Amino acid sequence: MERDKADFDNLLSQQLRKLETEQIDFYLIHALNLTRWRDIVLKHNLLEEAERAIADGRIGYLGFSFHDDYESFAEIVNGYDRWTFCQIQYNYMDTETQAGSRGLQLAAGKGLAVVVMEPLLGGRLAEPPANIRELMDGCAVCRSAADWALQWLWDQPEVSTVLSGMSSMDQVEANLASACASRPHSLQAVELELIEQVRQKYRERTVVPCTGCAYRMPCPNGVKIPDNIELFNYAHLYDDAPAARFKYQVFLNEQQQAESCIGCKSCEEQCPQKIPISTWMPEVSALLAEAKA
Repeated sequence: MERDKADFDNLLSQQLRKLETEQIDFYLIHALNLTRWRDIVLKHNLLEEAERAIADGRIGYLGFSFHDDYESFAEIVNGYDRWTFCQIQYNYMDTETQAGSRGLQLAAGKGLAVVVMEPLLGGRLAEPPANIRELMDGCAVCRSAADWALQWLWDQPEVSTVLSGMSSMDQVEANLASACASRPHSLQAVELELIEQVRQKYRERTVVPCTGCAYRMPCPNGVKIPDNIELFNYAHLYDDAPAARFKYQVFLNEQQQAESCIGCKSCEEQCPQKIPISTWMPEVSALLAEAKA
């Protein structure tokens, strides 16, 4: 909503009034990506406005939440030396997605507290497919699927806190018990090995063997090929086409979506995996573009 410097104070004043408080302890510049960082935050000097709000006591600590790739995350983290915390999507299936493990290490290494969102990948890791549930049940250490995912996060000292959606008192109590039982570096080798086996089982559900190398980019027609394939695979990995469709519409514009593929096959000449991309793009569109209807 911010398009010039004045918007920062105006919006902050509205927020304070609605919250009926004089200070917001931890204030996030929300959902930063490279475009918003460069074209809004830097262009309109919003960090200067935030510093004034810190100086006069309206904000306690300044941070940001993030949705983009690691390179964009690194630019944002390194682009301002007064960040105190950040919020990233992170779980045992997203170690190389968005900021990923590298982003976690980078931020923590610079002294930022790291808040983890999507620890259960929107609840999907709490309800794994039968073959993965069977693998978990066969481990000598007994945990729920949700507790496995949460403990994997709490085991990492770089993680400051974990945000998990809860819709019942049972889930609140289970998450509290998980947090109370956690310690950094507390998981045994057998537990870490189980997580790796679970990760591999999920990846075996991948339909298109894309490694995200981006060798076939840029597409001459503007299609973001790796992103389309990633969302297509996501729908199959977690049996969740609706979530994949939502991401497809939110994170890819029309030019970047699979429908823009004209089947020129120039990308296939460069693909090290020899993926028939021009064949898969209509499949991606058929599954993910249904949300437009």
